[in-house]
Amino acid sequence: QVRLVESGGGLVQPGGSLRLSCAASGVTFSNYAMSWYRQGPGKERELVANILSAGGITRYAASVKGRFTISRDNAINTVYLQMNSLKPEDTAVYYCNARFSLNNFWGQGTQVTVSS
Repeated sequence: QVRLVESGGGLVQPGGSLRLSCAASGVTFSNYAMSWYRQGPGKERELVANILSAGGITRYAASVKGRFTISRDNAINTVYLQMNSLKPEDTAVYYCNARFSLNNFWGQGTQVTVSS
């Protein structure tokens, strides 16, 4: 059974930082491209960042480039999203995604709220 479990969300003040984690089980993690998506209130789900299975090639949405960093540790089947200089518009539910060939899996999401 495939499971993606996100953690690390919460309430943070503007300018603050959070690190999200997504622990995967039931998959050969190193085969999968891993991504973080988010869905803000009244908005569609959007890609935040992704990292390929090998080589660490990353891609970011323009709105987070320079502030967020995605990384992965294949030894412990975990992908991270380090979020710095957070803004109120970063408020959203953040979802972890794993994709390989026709396989596409989602976590349950973790809430990030940026507010003073």
